[in-house]
Amino acid sequence: MKIKAVVQNDAVAVKMLMPHPMETGRRKEQNGTLVPHHYITEVTATHNGETVFHAELGPGVSKDPYLSFQFTGAKAGDMLKVSWVDNKGGSETAEAAITAM
Repeated sequence: MKIKAVVQNDAVAVKMLMPHPMETGRRKEQNGTLVPHHYITEVTATHNGETVFHAELGPGVSKDPYLSFQFTGAKAGDMLKVSWVDNKGGSETAEAAITAM
């Protein structure tokens, strides 16, 4: 997962790229069998133990989702933690330092 968090004034702009197949369960292989559904269901970002972003995703989101959001109350050098969970129990967590513009 790639995370970029930049603070300017009091607002932190966060951009995230999450490698994931995001299969809907409707696509067929060449032999006609359906590819099982496999997609991210929840994304959460925390700063100093407080949730600053939460999203519930579904099968309509494209492969390798890109999400962005803003929040206030952080400074350069603070850490941002982002986690996701998928419908098959898979998960990933990553941290990034917030940088100044």
